[in-house]
Amino acid sequence: MSFLTVIDFSSLLQYLITGLTLGSIYGMTALGFTIILNSTGVINFAQGEFVMLGGMMSVYFMTALGLTEPVAVVLAVLGTTVIGALVERLAIRPVRQSPAINLVIITIGVSILIRGLVMFFWGKDTHVLQSFSGDTPIMFLGAAIMPQALWVLGVSAFLLVGFKFFFSKTLHGKAMLACSFDVKAASLVGIGVERMVLLSFMISAFVGAVGGVILAPITMTSYDVGVLLGLKGFAACILGGLGNPFGAAAGGIVLGILESLGAGFISSAYKDALAFVILLILLFAKPSGLFGQKDSKRV
Repeated sequence: MSFLTVIDFSSLLQYLITGLTLGSIYGMTALGFTIILNSTGVINFAQGEFVMLGGMMSVYFMTALGLTEPVAVVLAVLGTTVIGALVERLAIRPVRQSPAINLVIITIGVSILIRGLVMFFWGKDTHVLQSFSGDTPIMFLGAAIMPQALWVLGVSAFLLVGFKFFFSKTLHGKAMLACSFDVKAASLVGIGVERMVLLSFMISAFVGAVGGVILAPITMTSYDVGVLLGLKGFAACILGGLGNPFGAAAGGIVLGILESLGAGFISSAYKDALAFVILLILLFAKPSGLFGQKDSKRV
């Protein structure tokens, strides 16, 4: 008896589509982690809050200010990008020369502060953002694809291609890569390291906000959704290879598919735990991650 006779093909395809959709968001969150890590050497544990802010601010601009959804989404992404810049200027730059562990603790404090402020001003309720293209599913080989899932996949692919071009073809992108290899050498050749760090926080917040906006119509949003998304994004970052931007995106997709398959074949109650268990097993076999270098150092 073959595997497909026990689990029909359409169900398997449905799990894969769901996993690919969630994995794309994990990958975008992991990409935000990697961008800041490469330019500062710091793991920003407030990255999940950038994702949360994208969704929450979109809902606020629509409900409280009466703006149309496209305008609310654009303002939410821009607002979160500004918040990312403020985090760097007010929380990171004044103590930039401190040990890395101190900076990591500061990002945890920033995460708690942002989450507390959002809870204070917008409450603990769960909010939903309207789907961008309606809720009528598209049938494909027996599996149902929600139009919002296509938005997630399309936007994720567009951002990956855009960042590939940015880092390989633009002056600012190459300057950020130079900072990731050697900060002192980059400074000696005239690259404004502080400006690159500021840009990395802004890009990271931008990516997180976009992820939060396109995910909110699928999973809804609240003040605390960033905690788990941040953890899974960090796990995807490690899985793909710490410091590898496109490996981080691939790691997110792998994590999302594993999580979806675990929920479908075992139990949705254990899907989060199962994903992390599989992550640990994979890292025992390849500690540097799926796409990391063998000489990666422990952090």
